[in-house]
Amino acid sequence: MKVEKSESMDLRSGDDVVRVRQIVRAHAVNAGFSLVDQTKIITAASEIARNTIDYGGGGTVRIEELRNGVHNGVRLVFEDKGPGIADIDLAMKDGYTGGGGLGLGLGGAKRLCNDFSVQSTPGQGTTVTLARWK
Repeated sequence: MKVEKSESMDLRSGDDVVRVRQIVRAHAVNAGFSLVDQTKIITAASEIARNTIDYGGGGTVRIEELRNGVHNGVRLVFEDKGPGIADIDLAMKDGYTGGGGLGLGLGGAKRLCNDFSVQSTPGQGTTVTLARWK
């Protein structure tokens, strides 16, 4: 797998979520994604960006365009240094929320992606990696 393009940005406010959506869209279009696939990765990116800000206290996202033979993809790596997730399995269940949301963020984002992983250490932060392939 080869990373064709990569860029990073800070996530601090709602304005940054809008910027992530715009940047992810540009990368998805460049990777040749259909409108449906663009919408899926943009929606997943928006959910995880919002979680990074709301629950992780802000962080960063790295956006990468990937090539794997004839397949194109977009991978997003969200990182924060927040309180972490004590029980990832519980957090992945629909309806679970650590705040006032609907509890669809992590599980919903996973369903919209081809690859999805969460690594978290309580007191040290969380890394969510997701990818969608054409």
